[in-house]
Amino acid sequence: MIDRLRSVRLRLTFWYTGALGALLLVFAAATSWFTQDRLVMELDQQLASDLATVQSVIEDNPDELDELEEHGAVARFRVSKGQETVHETTLWRALPPSAIIASESSALAFECRDANGHAFRIQHSTIEVGEQTYQIAVARDASAIEQAIRSLRRTLLFAYPVALLLAFFGGLVLADRMLAPVGVMARRVEQITAERLGERLPVANPSDEFGRLAGVFNTMLARLENSFARLRRFTADASHELRTPLTAMRSVGEVALRDSKDLSAYREAIGSMLEETDRLTHLVESLLTLTRADSGTDVLTVETVDLAAIITEVAEYLRPLAEERSQTLSVTANEGAIANVNRLTIRQAVVNLLDNAIKYTQVGGMISIACRRFKDNEIVVEVADNGPGIPREEHDRIFERFYRVDKSRSREMGGVGLGLSIARWSLEANGGTVEIESDGQSGSIFRIRLSTPRRAILGIARSGDAYSI
Repeated sequence: MIDRLRSVRLRLTFWYTGALGALLLVFAAATSWFTQDRLVMELDQQLASDLATVQSVIEDNPDELDELEEHGAVARFRVSKGQETVHETTLWRALPPSAIIASESSALAFECRDANGHAFRIQHSTIEVGEQTYQIAVARDASAIEQAIRSLRRTLLFAYPVALLLAFFGGLVLADRMLAPVGVMARRVEQITAERLGERLPVANPSDEFGRLAGVFNTMLARLENSFARLRRFTADASHELRTPLTAMRSVGEVALRDSKDLSAYREAIGSMLEETDRLTHLVESLLTLTRADSGTDVLTVETVDLAAIITEVAEYLRPLAEERSQTLSVTANEGAIANVNRLTIRQAVVNLLDNAIKYTQVGGMISIACRRFKDNEIVVEVADNGPGIPREEHDRIFERFYRVDKSRSREMGGVGLGLSIARWSLEANGGTVEIESDGQSGSIFRIRLSTPRRAILGIARSGDAYSI
């Protein structure tokens, strides 16, 4: 029972019934008070009319006061001069003494009861006719008002629980109709599994609350579908990349064991296996780096770093690779490019971008790396080459994990398709960005943008595919 009371449907019904019950109570009280006040006001108007009638007779001919009672024009009244009673009707004498005494001193209408409990309303007035001063008191039976009010209250008292009962069941129906979209969404969500993330919730009215809720769920499902697709693609790509060096090592080993060779042939086979081992180690280290990035548990400490010194260091570190391919590597580093960043991750990003340029630039090509600081506290690092370039339609995908524009050339050069992904994460973890400029024909420019000064970096948190501090 308690669990049922916790349901939104019943809680809405009880709130609706309670609110309506409170409004009905206020309405009943106001109706009773207004009706009673209106009836009393009408009775007071009748009393005022009686006073005016008696006053008119006194002013014209006081001897005709008896006719007022005989003709029933005024049934209960009393006229006096000082302590002397000029005239009083028979019905007036039936009033209790307390009412008669009070009528002599009160200038306002008031209510009293006789010995039988009948209610009367009395009004008093004083007039002057010539040199005489008359006190006039008139009375009317008020029991009809009391009876009407009691009848009204009994009707309201009987109608109140009936109205509450109707409100309760009406609230249940209303809650069912209002919460019906939630039930539809709940049943549809129960049917959605990891294999059916392409399904969406129905949106009857995008402008109401339930429509906006369904829209939020659909957006979340789209993100989940995209995340699952990227996870499946990442798993498949990682498995493929891991299988390639393992297969190569297995093949080389089997051939070496099967064929009888001299020592130099075995050394060559072992060297080939070690090359594949190095490639496998590099792949595993890259995967571990991205796994730590995804978990958001790494804590990056910042320090004041001279980016010009970093790019000079990286260029000298990778210059032998460029010289092996007869490439020209030039460095332009302006002084004063100071930023508060994490040295290791920034260096890793520059290494990956420059290594990527060396790998994909033709033999004898030209590569340049430059660092500049602008007046708006922005530092820009550019890695440019005159290689074949990257088609515009590939610009948004080259930072995806395991994505290669030319897959066969990448494997031949020892790439695993994770360098640019790690570079983007490294830069975004330091509050920077990386962008590409290439028309797909005449070289590429990778541009790093960093703002300075930077506030202290306490940790990283994932947001979609981006990582922010």
